[in-house]
Amino acid sequence: MKQSKYYKVDIPFEKVCVECDRSRQISLDSENRLHKEAEPVIQFADGWHTGYYHHGVKIPEKYGKVHSQQWQPHWLLEEDNAELRRVLIQAIGYDRISQELKAQELDVWQEYTLLCIDVDVDVEPICLLKMTCPSTGRIHVLRVPPEIKSAREAISWVNWGIDPEEFSVQT
Repeated sequence: MKQSKYYKVDIPFEKVCVECDRSRQISLDSENRLHKEAEPVIQFADGWHTGYYHHGVKIPEKYGKVHSQQWQPHWLLEEDNAELRRVLIQAIGYDRISQELKAQELDVWQEYTLLCIDVDVDVEPICLLKMTCPSTGRIHVLRVPPEIKSAREAISWVNWGIDPEEFSVQT
């Protein structure tokens, strides 16, 4: 009698137990969500496999077969599914997206720049607040609402309404 393997897999709003006597590999992230870079999450000895997942979100094979570090920002322009766009945006990162999709500079205030990507990527333009750290030179980017028109207003929005003049520049 073969001994089955049991895996606990967290799928949002569901409890799932996978029992299989022929699995070769099941891949989970640190939060027990189905996840594997550039490979199916469950692979069987006979070559059959399940779909592709990225941190618990089922993704199409065209994304799943490619490591997320190689995902392309222009895919956002072609993707209709909002959840998949969110996964792409999170994995690619706003830095690469803004650079490769040629974000336009709307406003600058000290080390902050308000950028806008006005291509049909999302239901509304993507506006980003880019901050260049004065001490390290590292760039940090956050998405802000598209109705914001100045870098200073975006800084205030990110900091829960606190005007940037009320806090000091970090060094």
